[in-house]
Amino acid sequence: MDASIQITLPPVSSLSSSTLSFLNGEQDLSRARSYIGELQSQCFDLDRTLIDLNSRLHSTLLSYASFSDGIHLLFDDATSKLTDLRSFTCPPPLSSSLSPSDGQGRKEEILGEELPALAKEVARVETVRVYAETALKLDTLVGDIEDAVSSAMNKNLRKHSSKESVEEMRQLAIERLRHSEDVLIYVTETHPQWTSLVSAVDHRIDRALATLRPQAVADHRSLLGSLGWPPPLSTLTSSNLDTGKSAEISNPLFTMQGLLKQQYCENFLALCHLQELQWRRKSRQLEGHNRKVALQQPFWAIEELVNPISIACQRHFSKWIDKPEFVFALVYKITRDYVGTMDELLQPLVDEARLVGYSCREEWISAMVTSLVTYLAKEIFPKYVAELDGESVSGVQSKARFSWLHLVDLMIAFDKQIQSLVMHSGILLSLQDDGNLQKISSLSVFCDRPDWLDIWAEIELNDTLEKLKPEVDDERNWTAKIEGALLSGFESYKSPAVSSAFVRRLLLVVDRCRSLPNAFLRSRFLKMAGGSITQRYLDCLLLRCQEAEGLTALTDDNGLIKVANSVNAAHYFESVLKEWCEDTFFLELEFDHSEQLGIGINDNSGLEGPIDGPVGCVFDEEIKKLENFRKEWVERISVAVLRGFDARCREYIKNRRQWQEKGEESWTISKTLVGALDYLQGKMAVAEENLNRIDFVGAWRSLAAGVDHLLFNGLLMSMVKFHDAGVERFNCDMEILFGVFRAWCLRPEAFFPKTSDGLKLLTMSSEQLRDTISGGGKTMKENGIIHLNVAEAEKIQNKRVYMS
Repeated sequence: MDASIQITLPPVSSLSSSTLSFLNGEQDLSRARSYIGELQSQCFDLDRTLIDLNSRLHSTLLSYASFSDGIHLLFDDATSKLTDLRSFTCPPPLSSSLSPSDGQGRKEEILGEELPALAKEVARVETVRVYAETALKLDTLVGDIEDAVSSAMNKNLRKHSSKESVEEMRQLAIERLRHSEDVLIYVTETHPQWTSLVSAVDHRIDRALATLRPQAVADHRSLLGSLGWPPPLSTLTSSNLDTGKSAEISNPLFTMQGLLKQQYCENFLALCHLQELQWRRKSRQLEGHNRKVALQQPFWAIEELVNPISIACQRHFSKWIDKPEFVFALVYKITRDYVGTMDELLQPLVDEARLVGYSCREEWISAMVTSLVTYLAKEIFPKYVAELDGESVSGVQSKARFSWLHLVDLMIAFDKQIQSLVMHSGILLSLQDDGNLQKISSLSVFCDRPDWLDIWAEIELNDTLEKLKPEVDDERNWTAKIEGALLSGFESYKSPAVSSAFVRRLLLVVDRCRSLPNAFLRSRFLKMAGGSITQRYLDCLLLRCQEAEGLTALTDDNGLIKVANSVNAAHYFESVLKEWCEDTFFLELEFDHSEQLGIGINDNSGLEGPIDGPVGCVFDEEIKKLENFRKEWVERISVAVLRGFDARCREYIKNRRQWQEKGEESWTISKTLVGALDYLQGKMAVAEENLNRIDFVGAWRSLAAGVDHLLFNGLLMSMVKFHDAGVERFNCDMEILFGVFRAWCLRPEAFFPKTSDGLKLLTMSSEQLRDTISGGGKTMKENGIIHLNVAEAEKIQNKRVYMS
């Protein structure tokens, strides 16, 4: 080297430790020029940054000077007005020419007008001062944020910038963001009218966050790649998944050490702080609105763990398109193997960041389930729908339908396994909320595609009806009674065994419905599948009743028994549905539905408060149909018996002379009535034996009302005269009739109101009858005639012939 060239080097003691370390580590002096170029470039960047900072400081000082001058002028104006006020309020000199009345008036003017105006002006000046200080403070904070973000970005782009310096600048930016958010929250609460200031600051902060968050996420992904995440999944094959065994997989999050672990934890905390800051900003911006849905955001750091695993799993999933059980097994295996990491390593970091409302275990499970739901929605379900459409053209749907039901079975089993993982974290109570349950349920795929839920309900319905068909076609199931009771208290309904089969199948549908993640889906599924099963059951009952009525008009005992069995089956099924509706599951289902309706009413009309009226049940419509069916056919049984009774006592009613003649002493009842009463008693005995107790009560009461109407209109309102002997005969006949019904009640005459009242009038003496009717309705009621009006009583009076 030329000795004439003088190179002056700084003393070693003046060099920093990082510089010495760099120089000691470099052996190749040929790269000195490239280092000099990079250093000169960095110096140029720093000089440019310094110039920008000086320019910004200069503009900030000018802005502050402008604010200061304005405030100075306002204070000068306020001082001048205070001086004027003092001169006005001081007592006038003795030589003043003002009279006392003029001074008093001036004082009142000052106190009433000028002093309030001055106070208002002072308040305005104070508001302007506070606004200026707040704006300047926010401007300074936002400037610091923008500088920190810019510095972090520049350091990240340089090749030899340390990760520590980048993370320090990011933490500085986050601290400034927190401080600015505190100021904005204070301004929003104390000065809500300063919306323009808040909006301007939010706009600048949003731009900073739009740079800061993506860079933090990119650094997090880079760190995960350095750690070896995602772990290899090649050890998980379809064979060992099928047997439930797999090789142990190393966990990169547990094996990381040293500087890499420190960098990952710092970056994880930065993402947590950014999410917590985002939550606070959204909470402030959405104040007064429905914030619950908007604030429910996935956990960013956990998403970055799940996304690469989801991509890696896709390669395995594509091989198992026809073996979905392997897909569910793999997802569950990964979720279970790494859930401990969330509790032991990441949850303490979340607690340190004070990120409220997030559980790493729950967020990990939720993210894994979400990735599975996305795959099901994109790959599996469209394929199955296409297969169903193709088979519907050919008319054969067995294979596609079986595949669909098998897939649903896998989803229900998977959800139960996932819920057991969540329960181990001690957050069981959060599962009671439909929103949280939807996050960890693979069946949430139906939330966005209710048309797929309809397809499932239709397949479930057809499968259930096919399994019920052999039991419905077996006549023995319609004659044999239920042995014991499925539910307490149903032994007395005398229901056929077929109703038990329908209840069991419907209960299976209800149990499958319980796995759906929200009330809307459960209600929709039950109405489509469960409601249709109930309707099919009702159609079977109606068909059997119509067949019995069409063949014999219910005149023979077999037809009557067939209808009675159908009525019993309807009543049993109705009672089962009513008891189910008292179960907590159905009560919560209908309450959630009513609550959703209440929210809709409040949103549209501004009305508040709960919905009036009782909360119903999802099976209310089916219960009403069963009740109407039962009442209709009980009435038809009564009408059929009444029709036969009417045919057999027609001669008894048409024989008018018998009420004017004395009957045979050996007979206590009219011969023409014996056959009718025997028929009535025989039919009701068959009905009592085969009909359940509750519906039999309705049947004989309806029959009593029909007989009462028949006898009253056919005898007491007809063109007939009752002599003393005829009244005695009629009284004996009615006693025998009442005796038939006395087997089912203590006072049968109460169920023949008009006939009983007419008999009372006939048995009265001439004077008592005349006095009772002439006294009007009040006197009639006093004598026990309640169900007849005066006109009807007069007609009966005209038919009474007294022989003495």
